[in-house]
Amino acid sequence: MAHRRLSHRLAAAAVLVGAFLTGGAQAQPQTQQRAATGSPTLDAVRERRLLVCGVSGESPGFSLPDSQGEMRGLDADTCRAVAAAALGDAKLVRFVPLSPQARFTALQSGEVDLLVRNTSWTLTREASLGLLMAWINFHDGTAFVVKSDAGVSSARQLDGATICLLQGTSTELDVAEWFRANNLRFTPVLFGGVSETQAAFLANRCDAWANDASYIAAFRASQPNASLALLPERISSEPVGAMVRKGDDRWFDLVRWTGAALLAAEQAGVTSANADEKRRSNDPGLQRLLGAQGDLGRALGVDNAWASNAVKQVGNYAEIWERNLAPLGLERGANRLASQGGLMWAPPLR
Repeated sequence: MAHRRLSHRLAAAAVLVGAFLTGGAQAQPQTQQRAATGSPTLDAVRERRLLVCGVSGESPGFSLPDSQGEMRGLDADTCRAVAAAALGDAKLVRFVPLSPQARFTALQSGEVDLLVRNTSWTLTREASLGLLMAWINFHDGTAFVVKSDAGVSSARQLDGATICLLQGTSTELDVAEWFRANNLRFTPVLFGGVSETQAAFLANRCDAWANDASYIAAFRASQPNASLALLPERISSEPVGAMVRKGDDRWFDLVRWTGAALLAAEQAGVTSANADEKRRSNDPGLQRLLGAQGDLGRALGVDNAWASNAVKQVGNYAEIWERNLAPLGLERGANRLASQGGLMWAPPLR
């Protein structure tokens, strides 16, 4: 009897050990799969072979379809650079035009993987909305535009004016606080989209229009017959760029370091045309940047050619600027490299 009970216990133990080993064997591939990227967003992007990127779609120089329907601009190319880093192909992007009111919900809900929509980096957006600014691709500020014949040369002359504003943007708050701080009065005229805001301003429904200085400068350049004046004041500092959801650190890392790679390439003189030649350089820094040495890509969950793909297919930051913003007459200003007196710099890629 004792021998029989011992046999039963040994058999039961064997079953438990077998179940444990079987469970371990089943769990192992899942662990390896998670370790492949470590990012739910990157996994989803890879599975569909497509990056879904939220943009404005109506912002000259940043995101606006050309005559062939191709999305063009700094923000659009930021999306393409991330696609090149994540998937090896900058063309694998679907652009989703989003209103100011819909942009954050679209990112929070997973409708888009990435938001690059002239969106300012603020404490509230990170602390309350569950979002993170992964990379600043442009340093901007709120400004005012008026008709040249209005006789206004300073924003301080706008006491009592009506101001066209995009509803749901940080510009609303910037303007309200600036007028209050300067003991001036104004009447806001709110609109839901950029196109209707600029149409209302041109139709004299308001005395001035407040928006990002970059957008207003681009708009003024597109209206040579409108006789518009950009007032000199910049009433806020607005760093804008690429936003991601909180909770996916690996995706945050990839987006941030893709932006850093575009700046590092400019600093090192690496362009879309000479990236292959530079990759053969004896410079260890260039070899790491372009994937000839080290495992920077593997650390991010992507191919080691991630940065090389982004630069070769989209260009370094200077190339992107010259293609999209220089034709609008925008000076780089604060968006120059730090070595040239600007605010743009890349942490060490090592």
